[in-house]
Amino acid sequence: MSAQPIGVFDSGTGGLSVLRALRDALPSEDFLYFDDSGFGPYGERDEAFVVQRTRAITQVLRGHGIKALVIACNTATAAAVEAVRALHADLPVVGVEPALKPAAASSRTGRIGVIATRGTLASARFKALQAAVGGNAQIVLQPCDGLAAAIDASAQGGGDAPVQALCARYVAKMGAFGSEPGEIDTLVLGCTHYVLVQPVIQALVGPAVQLVATGEAVARQTVRRLGPDGLARRTGPGRLGLLTSGEPQRLDAAVRHWLPHLQALPARGTIA
Repeated sequence: MSAQPIGVFDSGTGGLSVLRALRDALPSEDFLYFDDSGFGPYGERDEAFVVQRTRAITQVLRGHGIKALVIACNTATAAAVEAVRALHADLPVVGVEPALKPAAASSRTGRIGVIATRGTLASARFKALQAAVGGNAQIVLQPCDGLAAAIDASAQGGGDAPVQALCARYVAKMGAFGSEPGEIDTLVLGCTHYVLVQPVIQALVGPAVQLVATGEAVARQTVRRLGPDGLARRTGPGRLGLLTSGEPQRLDAAVRHWLPHLQALPARGTIA
């Protein structure tokens, strides 16, 4: 057993949705969450920038002695997970990606939607996922420019109206939702930020539409990666540390807003 923390990072606070699933699955583990809001969100950034940030943050987290890394950002996973694994072959690295295959398998109408950042949808990794689904489903893609930033802002007292307006705009662009033939009956949340406002999205698409996220799958994969190497810690309550390239008080406020039941050490700023 190892008392080293598990590192988790995102371009903002969206990764807190993955952290929530990780804490549910591994309540005795220590976690160190890195919020890169000083340089994010990544969704409209070019791939080279995202790769550079991912590599830099991995180095910072390794300096804190992490025993595993969860890249809780679809855009960063798509752009950089293979590069990080090649550079840190001794470190278990778990990424996130839109759950196209489970969505296609569970859809009854054969028509699924994907909402994600522009960077995720344009990535080679996403295109490979889409190709793997093949003709098993019709896939409607919708980039959601500005939505991740609006979700971050809502936790800082910016209000829910901008988030609701953006969600309504992007859902409306995708066509009809429902359980009838030709309607989208399954919607993939392809950005970890969007999971934080899942009730807003569910209200827009209706109760008959299944929303698919990846937090629980990422948690299961993390458990698998820790177990065989004897890394999992199984006793005592876990602690949560916070690092940010932005303003520490903003991350503290986001944790209180989105994860009110978690106790965390005050966020520390970093120049990474």
